Amino acid sequence: MGFMVVIGIAVARLRNLFAVVMLTGIFSLTAAVLYVVLDAVDVAFTEAAVGAGISTVLMLGTLALTTSEEKAHESGSHPWALMLVVVTGMALVYGTLDMPPYGDPTAAIHHHVAPYYLEKSFGHTGLPNVVTSILASYRGYDTLGEVFVIFTAAAGVLLIIGRAKFGRRRTVRLAPGELRDSMRQNVILRVVSKLLIPVILLFAFYVQWHGDFGPGGGFQAGVIFAAGFILYTLIFDIDTARTMISPRITRLGLAAGVLLYTLVGVASMLKGGTFLDYSVLADTQVKGQHLGILLVELGVGITVASAMVSIFFTFAGQER
Repeated sequence: MGFMVVIGIAVARLRNLFAVVMLTGIFSLTAAVLYVVLDAVDVAFTEAAVGAGISTVLMLGTLALTTSEEKAHESGSHPWALMLVVVTGMALVYGTLDMPPYGDPTAAIHHHVAPYYLEKSFGHTGLPNVVTSILASYRGYDTLGEVFVIFTAAAGVLLIIGRAKFGRRRTVRLAPGELRDSMRQNVILRVVSKLLIPVILLFAFYVQWHGDFGPGGGFQAGVIFAAGFILYTLIFDIDTARTMISPRITRLGLAAGVLLYTLVGVASMLKGGTFLDYSVLADTQVKGQHLGILLVELGVGITVASAMVSIFFTFAGQER
């Protein structure tokens, strides 16, 4: 708590937005370390890749695309928009009134839900990682909804600011000195990135296919893969990156991951089970659960990686 207070005071006194963004990235990296200490390695993967990595890059890119002067526009009031925000906020607050206090040891989840998952999940799914079995099997509907949220968010960004046609190449006009070229000419950056990026991508595949036995899964693998690819783009420019993975492929991946997840549920219904009931996908319950979880996690990884890369391409392709 003291660390957060210090961060808040520092942010309040800082006038340089660049320094504020870097400070938030440092805070996210520190939070990732704390998650590791708390044995929440799955969350630490995501916080390090998204909070300290991709989010920092996108915020810096936003600052680079904006100016210090506000665009002139007609002033006017929007009472209906304000009312909608207030009503939505009140509904969200009302939904939390029945929740037990944070950390309450007498909460039902500590006496019924959590013990059941810890005792029964391995026998039902055959996965040592309880987190993966809960997210992909017991909470399969919720996870599918989260994948649709990621898909919708990426599609919204593409519709709002992604006005370029497929295959069109746009170069961001940088300040004098051409930062992009200077980064490409930096020997240390080129050599270190060529050594680290293959390891990052390989680790992403490891997290994807080993998430049922250890920390990880589709979401963590997707953000790690996207972080490695974004790092490559920052060093070798966006045009070079687009020759490797075109925007058309990333947009296709957005829908392909969601479609794969949904088709697994449909296949379960065709096999005589309910939607997302993986037990009927194989001759035994454990094999069916394992197969279904691997497929839906692959769908999550494809959608998440495609969403992150698509959003980054859209920001990087904008002119100031």
